[in-house]
Amino acid sequence: MEHSFIIHSEKDVERVASEAVPFLKEHKVVAFYGDMGVGKTTFIKGVCKVLGVEDPVTSPSFAIVNEYEGNDNQVIFHFDFYRLKDVSEVFDMGYEDYFFSDHICLIEWPEKIASVLPDDRLDAYLSENEDGSRNLKIKSAV
Repeated sequence: MEHSFIIHSEKDVERVASEAVPFLKEHKVVAFYGDMGVGKTTFIKGVCKVLGVEDPVTSPSFAIVNEYEGNDNQVIFHFDFYRLKDVSEVFDMGYEDYFFSDHICLIEWPEKIASVLPDDRLDAYLSENEDGSRNLKIKSAV
């Protein structure tokens, strides 16, 4: 399974997020790959809005994880592992309790923890086009 989307502008994020969210029903963990500034956090904000999150969604750069509540009391965890120095740090935070729960986990900078990512996940690749639009490709990791 592989799906591709084009995000033409920031105003288009929510529309594309609403098209991508149904895939979360099969895979609760989503690993977002892309260069700094490509729009990972912006897209995650769109996903959270589609899922009914009313609280402000911000990058958990220093906290590592933020927790939000969506529709039907669905818990959504948003991770940012950019500042992680070593994968062993995720053991200290009890990553298994998050990744193997029934909650949605949206992960920025998953390459920092590649060895502990669950196989049953979606990989989402964001890249920038010359015209400033973004490509989003999502596919099952297995």
